[in-house]
Amino acid sequence: MQHPRPGVTPSVPHSVLPHAVAAARRGWHVFPLRTRAKRPVRTFTDWERHATRDENAIRAYWGVHPAHNLAVACGPSGLVVVDLDTPKNGETPPPEWTRPGITNGADVLTALAEQYADGDTAFLDTFTVTTRRGGTHLYYATPENVAYRNTSGRLGWLIDTRATGGYVVGPGSYVADPDGRGPYTVTNPADVAPLPGWLATLLEPARRRPATSGQVHSMLASHPSAATYVTKALRGEENRVLSAREGQRNHTLNKAAFAIGTLVGAGMLPKHLAEDVLTTAGLQTGLDPNEVDATVHSGLQAGIARPRGAAA
Repeated sequence: MQHPRPGVTPSVPHSVLPHAVAAARRGWHVFPLRTRAKRPVRTFTDWERHATRDENAIRAYWGVHPAHNLAVACGPSGLVVVDLDTPKNGETPPPEWTRPGITNGADVLTALAEQYADGDTAFLDTFTVTTRRGGTHLYYATPENVAYRNTSGRLGWLIDTRATGGYVVGPGSYVADPDGRGPYTVTNPADVAPLPGWLATLLEPARRRPATSGQVHSMLASHPSAATYVTKALRGEENRVLSAREGQRNHTLNKAAFAIGTLVGAGMLPKHLAEDVLTTAGLQTGLDPNEVDATVHSGLQAGIARPRGAAA
């Protein structure tokens, strides 16, 4: 955290400040977001390393920048946050979730609990934040020595998770985006509950940290379905993402994910290896981790739906 310039006296605490201090006292690492936005301020591009729980630094920063929003860095804080969203105008559930009573992410989570936890809802008693569009952030403590990654739609429709490599907008913030505006409000100040076992099991594929490209290409070489041109294709798309110009990086990542998804759909490449390479490349370009996850997920799914032919 940057301290105020010499001679500058911090202003009266802004409404976000008590939330930032409270988060730090819970052991969470925080950093600032832009005013009324969800993106880190420009001086916090390496936010996961610079996030802090130092109360003095927090008071100094928000004293000088009272309008900046708050973010909680999930990985350093030992958190997995389950993000239950609400549909945007005109958005309808995919076929697998077109069921009576399913209207939003909370309904999907309830259906999952009925299936995997015998309907036990005790897991809902954890620190909870209501988001700007009426969604919910459920905070859970990560099991010791386990590193979960972000997911987008892995659990089901309108459910994302944020963990290592991700962050959530913290309570006390106010976001004004084209798709909705409003505050992030604590609606259950309970202690953070341990990640439920059944959720941990469902998130099992996401527990790996992104592999380095060398590790992934080594795994590919030993995978029976991997061919030389598949490895070359993966390396080529990875390099395109890494060399993309600012302003084109997300678009390039989406195109790369689609192209690689066609190989995954054809059974030529394990999906988790494709996710690891693309996610790592996207993060290395400086893209927002939440944006990287969503782009990789949607691009791969679109490519998987159009598998490449054997002669490709």
